[in-house]
Amino acid sequence: MNTPDTPLLPNHLAGRWQTGTGRGQTLLDPVLGTPLVRVDNTGLDLAEGFAFAREQGGAALRALSYGERAAMLAAVVKVLQANRDAYYDIATRNSGTVTKDSAVDIDGGIFTLGYYAKQGEALGEARCLLDGDRIRMGKDPLFQTQHVFTPTRGVALFINAFNFPSWGLWEKAAPALLSGVPVIVKPATATAWLTQRMVADVVEAGVLPPGALSVICGSSAGLMDQLQPFDVVSFTGSAETARIIRSHPAVAQRSVRCNIEADSLNSALLDPAATEGGEAFNLLVSEVVREMTVKSGQKCTAIRRIFVPRALYAAVAQAIGAKLARTSVGNPRNESVRMGSLVSREQYDGVLAGIARLRTEADVLFDGNGSALVDADAAVAACVAPVLLGTQDAVAARVLHEVEVFGPVATLMPYDGEAQAFDLIRRGEGSLVASVYSENPDFIARAAAELADSHGRVHAISPDVATSQSGHGNVMPMSLHGGPGRAGGGEELGGLRALGFYHRRSAVQASSAALDAMVARGVPFKL
Repeated sequence: MNTPDTPLLPNHLAGRWQTGTGRGQTLLDPVLGTPLVRVDNTGLDLAEGFAFAREQGGAALRALSYGERAAMLAAVVKVLQANRDAYYDIATRNSGTVTKDSAVDIDGGIFTLGYYAKQGEALGEARCLLDGDRIRMGKDPLFQTQHVFTPTRGVALFINAFNFPSWGLWEKAAPALLSGVPVIVKPATATAWLTQRMVADVVEAGVLPPGALSVICGSSAGLMDQLQPFDVVSFTGSAETARIIRSHPAVAQRSVRCNIEADSLNSALLDPAATEGGEAFNLLVSEVVREMTVKSGQKCTAIRRIFVPRALYAAVAQAIGAKLARTSVGNPRNESVRMGSLVSREQYDGVLAGIARLRTEADVLFDGNGSALVDADAAVAACVAPVLLGTQDAVAARVLHEVEVFGPVATLMPYDGEAQAFDLIRRGEGSLVASVYSENPDFIARAAAELADSHGRVHAISPDVATSQSGHGNVMPMSLHGGPGRAGGGEELGGLRALGFYHRRSAVQASSAALDAMVARGVPFKL
């Protein structure tokens, strides 16, 4: 649906606001189906925009110390906090999320910025990062080598996913800007409004130098063509698009550094010694229900596969189903609604098709779609209620270990012995996170050792941390986000480790006097 009378969002590129020359694409309210805004970037001079970011934005950022750039991040936080109400309104209308789910995206992004502002403040007046101690090059101690990290003299292109239009921007932009690298973000079209509005507020406030932050809404055509050897690109989305990015000449021939976060069949594992109604049992049930329903299951870290001891399969299914039955689904403007919609009818169709594929190997254990939507028309709204599937034969399954349904859907599977459980989890071929539920520290330690190589994060939930643990699906800035294999092989966050992606490591071989002068400009840093 293209409606020219709907407001057209401008793009910010080359230090100025520019509107596309085409009809654009209309963003819709996923619950009501009404048009909201249009996005378009037809006719933009991308080469000019990328050059401006590199030459103007990059130079201005690199002229500052880490501490000064951290202060800019703190100023961005204040701008975003002052406009939170507007962001929540946009999220309700464009993403179809209830308030608590919008907070995961909006407040999560602001929190991450604030975290990096504090981390960067500790780096002080340094202009480079020192990697380890000096090393002698020979018998004469006067000639030595010092490894250093310096900001890349390029631009960071972010091609983001639709599910986190706020957090997806700021969790990448925070370490990039702190590193001294300008950012160009291309938000997913379906939910681009929130990203565009946040960038507009920051640009209007003048807290960043011109060219430090740009936003391009609409088509991604031509963006990768603009990348040069010292640029970086970070992508969040499907494995299919990730393959296209990796094979693009910018990456394959010009060696542009690339970070990918793709599909992920994240798992939850219950200790084989768990008992029905026990603390570990209840913790797993609660966490699975939360992960299935927060943002309608549209989280790259959401639990997709649940592995429990065979003897507890029926009990876990019943307990999860009972909690899911209390989840009201519909219009997020209605205070009685606990779970809103998917972001579009396109995603709605995709989720239903995915459920049909999973059902070729699994039975339906719970389906909330028999209940009426609250304050929403089922023929219009992109609402899918939670669906719990299950199979008694996880070993023979294939589709269940290969297909991710990006919605409120998870599959329960029994295992026989912990060795089999670890093997079944690894059949996901690399995931962002696996969570372990146990009252036994020794089992948690064994599980972590077995699963760490195939997961970016192992999240262990035991009774002693039940009230303080951050949640299976919550990505915290001090911990690594990413995963091997089908999860994309990328790494983000992890505290100051995230700065490594935006820096180049070099060995400086020189006299002790020269190294003394260089070290005075740096601060010790380890990846």
